Amino acid sequence: MLKSVQHNKLAPEGYVYNTYGHPKYLKHAVASVVSLRRYDKKRPVALACEEKHKNILEEHGLSDLFDHIEILPAEHASIVGFKHHIHKFMFFDKNIFLDSDIIWCKNPDSLWQSFEPYPFTITGTQISDNFFGGPKNIGIIGDLLFRRRQRTLNHFGLTYLSRVQTGLIYAQDFNLTKKMCELAQQMLSRKDETHFRSRTLEEGRSEETCEWSIAMAMSKLDLPVYPWLQGHTSPQLDYIADYTSHDPDFEYVVCKYYCDQFVYNFRGLQVKWLRKLLTSLFSLIPGKGDYLKTTPYCLHFGWYHQKQPFFEFSERTWNGLKKEKYRDLLEDKNRLVENG
Repeated sequence: MLKSVQHNKLAPEGYVYNTYGHPKYLKHAVASVVSLRRYDKKRPVALACEEKHKNILEEHGLSDLFDHIEILPAEHASIVGFKHHIHKFMFFDKNIFLDSDIIWCKNPDSLWQSFEPYPFTITGTQISDNFFGGPKNIGIIGDLLFRRRQRTLNHFGLTYLSRVQTGLIYAQDFNLTKKMCELAQQMLSRKDETHFRSRTLEEGRSEETCEWSIAMAMSKLDLPVYPWLQGHTSPQLDYIADYTSHDPDFEYVVCKYYCDQFVYNFRGLQVKWLRKLLTSLFSLIPGKGDYLKTTPYCLHFGWYHQKQPFFEFSERTWNGLKKEKYRDLLEDKNRLVENG
């Protein structure tokens, strides 16, 4: 399929997941698809996965959760290996590529319509801050003092650098997507010429990030990001326990969304008292404390310290599906016995 993906499309629109490594990631993708099927039962879902993951699905009778399963070549079984080559996995005319740690919260029909004008885009913000691809500690001061971000832009002939969040990618133009991927690969190969730091230095991260290199490629090609933060029409919002009300199975989800982006960015602070203090202080300024309560299309569990509720939902969903399949098999067996 990979050799002919440019010409042999499976459907006009569809979703693409990918899994590799530990089987828990397969469970995550399955849980995400289960949440998706609450709202979209018509668009097909493809999975690019290692052969062992396909075998696990077949062993438990769960492969029919996906409309198409493609074996993921070893060279693409990594964050960079997949997302720097997504043109090879455009199984549909119009594709939404998704991380597996995402829960769908409402009908995505209008989201698909809003993507229509874009030949290729990724959720994000127009301008990235110094933390994007940089150190997440006091080391950021050095980047600020020596203007390393600006020096990187000047060195590569860029006038801006967006912040991309690759948990949700939209692609419908094969040639443009391929061009972006190849340029992102070039950017990553020149990492030593940039100020960016390896993501493997962060707690809980074992793979290199694809985001800053893709952001640079999009800037070079002048491809706009899809606005990540849009209030009631946000394509995805981060799961932060203090900002999110939900039931155990995430059938009801409401997020607290600060209208001022600077204040909303405090959500990433792990120290709860500091987050509350800064939010309270800035809320003294008229407008800074304004917030709304909304349900995004997707709830993304991208923060390492906020993933536990998703892990529990994923495991519970997987076990529930296995029991359901076992019960169906048992009922079929009993019917055969009764019919002699």
